[in-house]
Amino acid sequence: QVQLVESGGGLVQTGGSLRLSCAASGSIFSINAMNWYRQAPGKQRELVATIITRDGRTNYADSVKGRFTISRDSAERADTVYLQMNSLKFEDTAVYYCQIVARSSASAPVLAYWGQGTQVTVSS
Repeated sequence: QVQLVESGGGLVQTGGSLRLSCAASGSIFSINAMNWYRQAPGKQRELVATIITRDGRTNYADSVKGRFTISRDSAERADTVYLQMNSLKFEDTAVYYCQIVARSSASAPVLAYWGQGTQVTVSS
């Protein structure tokens, strides 16, 4: 079993900052990528940021470039992915989900695993 535990959401004023964390643990053999998605009310879930674990390359949605930073910390018990969000805007309000693309064993297929989501609310 793979567990993803998110934290760090909350209420912040426009222009403020938040840092989201997502700790991945359990039966993880390897992780290909770690992603942050978000879903605003009435909208489709969208990919916000990606980090490729092999080489650390990152990619961002145009709407967050220059304001959000994705990073990763690999430890013995858990891999943690962060999303530092600066200069927050009202339109950043959404439920944020972390996702890892990983194998649970050397012979297992590559699957996507999701966190439970954390609410980010930016007040105007």
